[in-house]
Formats: sequence, structure tokens, C-alpha cells
Amino acid sequence: MTGFTLGFSGAAFVLAALIVISAFRIFREYERGVVFMLGRFWKVKGPGLVVIIPGVQQVVRVDLRTVVFAVPPQDLITRDNVSVNVSAVVYFRVVDPEKAIIQVAQFPEATSQLSQTTLRSVLGKHELDELLAERERLNLDIQKALDAQTNAWGIKVSNVEIKNVDLKESMVIAIAKQAEAERERRAKVIHAEGELQAAEKLLQAAQLLAREPQAIQLRYLQTLTNIAGDKSSTIVFPLPMDLIGALLNPDKTPPA
Repeated sequence: MTGFTLGFSGAAFVLAALIVISAFRIFREYERGVVFMLGRFWKVKGPGLVVIIPGVQQVVRVDLRTVVFAVPPQDLITRDNVSVNVSAVVYFRVVDPEKAIIQVAQFPEATSQLSQTTLRSVLGKHELDELLAERERLNLDIQKALDAQTNAWGIKVSNVEIKNVDLKESMVIAIAKQAEAERERRAKVIHAEGELQAAEKLLQAAQLLAREPQAIQLRYLQTLTNIAGDKSSTIVFPLPMDLIGALLNPDKTPPA
């Protein structure tokens, strides 16, 4: 009987030691413990050594580090009716462990699903050109839309980055043709502007030469100098306009 009593006491001591040991929990610097007392929220504890009453209190660990997850490729239609496939990356972290555990079940999965729907709804309001050229602004719009909804869950969406925008091959060809046509249009406009500027300069030069007849003679001599230095077999000899005028009007005698 004495041996049975000693064995029972030893077992009770071991059980009590195990209960005491299980009551101690260690939380790292980036971890918090959401403690429930008989099923009701009590407080958030950590980091460091935390004592939990076994059987009475339960604790849920929450990681406060930034979580990065890739949003699966989403098929969407832009405002100008172009079908695209878009993928993105979302960065979020828990700022309120109590809300993250109590207000939503499986907050990482909930944030992921919300990111997919928000990505489609926000990008569907913009045209393809905006989607390709204004990613920074669209990233901010998606981040604000997500953050406004996850705030009630105690989650902060810090950043959203659009990774890839995939188009169908036919649309890629159409965009290439559009870009080529745009370059041709710019080239024609630049050429026309050059012709206009050249015409304006020629008009100014003609007005200056008309003021002084000696200037025309100097220009004539300069042209002859250029011809003399040319090694071409063909020589173009410019004839002064005043000589042509005298031939066309023989009745007028030149001044002595």
C-alpha cells in the first residue's frame, strides 16, 4: 500500500511538473499571443516569456512580419474592351493581432482572395494605355482600395506591385501597328514643320536681299566661287535676274 501511495504521488508530481512547464510560452520579438480566457478574449501578450493557465486560457500565435504573396494571374477586360492577363504581388502585415484573429477567419487567405477581386475591379476601370504606362498610379490605387477594406481586420497593406501584363498575340501586333503609324505621323509633322521654317527663312532672306541690290551681286559672286570649286563635269551658270529683265524689256535703255 505504501508503494502504491508513493507511485501515485510520483505520478502526480510529474503531471504537475508537466502542467507547470506547459504554462510557460516564449514569443519572439515579431510574435504576439492572443489570449482567450474561457473562450473570451482577454489580452494580447508578448514578446518574451508569457504564462498561460492550462485548461483555462488558450493562446493563438500571430506573426507581425510583412507577408509577401503573389496574386494569381487574373483575366480581366479593360475599359476599352481589351482582354488582358495581369499578375501582381501584395505586401501586408498584421498591425492589430486581436482583430486579425477575431474579426476574420484565416486572414492570409482572406487577404489573398480580396486582392484578386480588387485587382480585377480597379484595373477594369482603366484603359490599356493607362495599364501599360501608369503602373505606379495604378499600384497606389489598388493598395488604397485593399487597405480600406483590410483595416477592419487589423491588417495593413503596405504595397502592391503589378508584375506582368500579358496580351494576346493579335493585340500585340495591333499595338505594334499603332506605334508604327504614330511614328510615321510624327515624322510627317516634323518634316512639314521643317518645310514651314525653311520657307519663312527664305522669305526673310529674299526681303533682305531686295533692300540692297549690291547684296544680290555679292550672292551671285559667291555662287560663282562655289561652282569654280566643284569638280563636276556639269556646270550650272546662274544668270542674274536684272539681265533677264533687260532682255525681256528691250525698249528700256539702261542708264549710262
